[in-house]
Amino acid sequence: MSDILIPNFGESITTATVAAWHKNAGDPVAKGDTLVTLETDKVSTDLEADESGVLEILVPEGVEAPIGAALGRISSADGTAAAPEKEEAPVPPEPEKTTAPGTREEPASTPPPPAAESPEQKPEKETSAPEQPPAGKNGKSDKETAPRFIRKPMSPLRRTIAARLVEAQHQAAILTTFNECDMSAVMELRKQFNAAYRERYGTKLGFMSFFIKAVVKALQEVPQVNARIDGTDIVENLYYDISVAIGTDKGLVVPVLRDCDRKTLPELELELAALAEKVRGGSLSMQDLQGGCFTISNGGTYGSLLSTPILNPPQSGILGMHAIQERPVVRDGQIVARPMMYLALSYDHRLVDGKQAVQFLIAVKNAVENPVFEL
Repeated sequence: MSDILIPNFGESITTATVAAWHKNAGDPVAKGDTLVTLETDKVSTDLEADESGVLEILVPEGVEAPIGAALGRISSADGTAAAPEKEEAPVPPEPEKTTAPGTREEPASTPPPPAAESPEQKPEKETSAPEQPPAGKNGKSDKETAPRFIRKPMSPLRRTIAARLVEAQHQAAILTTFNECDMSAVMELRKQFNAAYRERYGTKLGFMSFFIKAVVKALQEVPQVNARIDGTDIVENLYYDISVAIGTDKGLVVPVLRDCDRKTLPELELELAALAEKVRGGSLSMQDLQGGCFTISNGGTYGSLLSTPILNPPQSGILGMHAIQERPVVRDGQIVARPMMYLALSYDHRLVDGKQAVQFLIAVKNAVENPVFEL
C-alpha cells in the first residue's frame, strides 16, 4: 500500500486543490498511470501512480488540502490486484409446489379468445389530446424551471491570475503604444528554410524566436524597459530572461526562457518546445515561472487583431503580438499588399517615458523586418 501525497511545489505554495481525478475509486491502476490533476495558485500538475494496484480516494475533486496531505492510496501488496469484482447474491431456489392428498393438479387454463364485437358493441375511436410538457414548480414546464446559471469556486490558479492583474492595474501607471511590422522577410525565411531547419535541428522555425531576439535587441537599446521599480529605487536588469505567455484551458501561464541574448534561434525554439510540453503535461516547476525581465504575449494565435496587454508584475513592459493580415501599404510610392502585424507595447509610465516606448517598438520592428538568420 502506498499513499498519494501532495508534493512540495515551493516555499510560497502551502496548499493544492484536487482539480480532477482521472480514475475512479476502486479502479485498477498501473504504475505510471495519471491519477490526479492538482492546481495551486501558480502551477497545475499531474500525479502518476508509483505502483500498480487498486485506487482508494481520500480527497474528492474541488477540495483544497495542505502540502504533504494524502489524497488517496494504492492498495494491494503484490501490485497486481485488480478491483474486486462485485459478487452477485445467490438466487434462492423456488419452493416446490405441493398438492393436497386426493387432488390432481390441473394445467393452467388459457384464457378464451375474445368474442367478436358487433358493430353495436364496438367502442368509438378515442382521440388523444396533444401531449403536455411535464409540469414543474408552480405549474410551469421543466424547460421553464431549468437553472439559468452555475456557480462554482475559482481555482487557485485563476484566483492568482485575477489578483495579479488587479495588482498590476492598481500599482502601475500602465500605458500602451502601438506600431506595426512587415512580416514578409520572416515569412520568406520560414518558407525557404523550414524543411532544412527541421531536419537539422529537429524543430520548426517559428515566429516567436525572431521576436525574442528582437526584444533582446530592443532592451539593449532602451534599458529603461528592462528595469523595475522597487520602493523608491529603480532596479535595472543586466540579463535578458524573457517570459512567454502560454494559454491553457485552466488559465494563462508565463514560463521564462533564460539568457536569451546568448542563445541562437534553434536553441530558443527547442527551449520553447520543451516549455510548451511541460505546460501540456502539467509539469511546470516554480523555477520555470520565476525571474523574467520582460513578457511577450501572442494573441495572434487566437486571431486577435489588436489588444492592450496588462503588465506581468514586477516587470515594466509587455509586448503584444497579433494576427498577421495582408493589408495595403505604400512601398517606393506604390500601394502593395504585405503581411502586416500590429504590435502593442504596454509599459509602466512611472519608469518608461513615451519617447522610450516608441524607440523600443521601432527597434523591435526593425529587427523583425531585417532578421539576422543563420542556418
